[in-house]
Amino acid sequence: MFLEAFRRRRGARIDDAFPWTVPALRGLRELRFTAPVTFLMGENGCGKSTLLEALAVAVDAGAAGAEGVDVDETLSGSRRLTAAFETVERGRPRMRTFFRAEDAFGFTKRIAGEIKEIEAEADAMLHDDPASPFRRGLGAHITRSSRDVLVRQYGADPHARSHGETFLGIVRAQLVSKGLYLLDEPETPLSPTRVLTLLAILLDAVAGGSQFVIATHSPILAAFPGASIRVFDGDSIVETPYDDLEQVRVTRDFLNAPQRYLRYLTLPENQDQSTPE
Repeated sequence: MFLEAFRRRRGARIDDAFPWTVPALRGLRELRFTAPVTFLMGENGCGKSTLLEALAVAVDAGAAGAEGVDVDETLSGSRRLTAAFETVERGRPRMRTFFRAEDAFGFTKRIAGEIKEIEAEADAMLHDDPASPFRRGLGAHITRSSRDVLVRQYGADPHARSHGETFLGIVRAQLVSKGLYLLDEPETPLSPTRVLTLLAILLDAVAGGSQFVIATHSPILAAFPGASIRVFDGDSIVETPYDDLEQVRVTRDFLNAPQRYLRYLTLPENQDQSTPE
């Protein structure tokens, strides 16, 4: 593992502004990473995404499909959190990547733009009058080879796929062995079947020596074998067994008897109010 701990600096100053208004973050002194995959889980607003973003800033992770973590305005609170902490790291990962599900469209837009730019540059080389036909053709071929790499990874039209397919394609293309990856709610654009696909991708990546820290709500993803699950509970972050997760208990209970939940919901009069058995 490359990231071993995230701990508060001695004498670090805190105040009453965000992110210190989040109880779990205000109470955090040290978070140790004890497994190749660590899940951060909890209710909306508990601070898990902010902590993940702070980790991304602390390790200077490259942001896939977004502005750099050092300038992204949406991460200003996370940078304030990072300033009060230090990381304990071991070794050098081949890649450090931070990726949010909502960044997928920005990423594909950037890739599509790069493909068009490369094509325009190759066309310009072919019409470069001062150069010989051989040099024009060679230059265009070399330039287009970089376009071919992008096409193989993301397709000739990166926007032609669904959000979920795009996201999985980006994840596959970004992963290299012995990397450090910080993913924020990667299950968001995925169907349950595609979450299983993501699970398989993570298994392969961990077998290749990579480490992941993932903020998630998904009980499917959290079933990753041997993962460390940290639940944001009030002013603390508690390591929690899979079967004790609220997401697991509620999902199981609902699927076993959905009518017990739905009977308390009031639907508009023009909608079918029958409940499944």
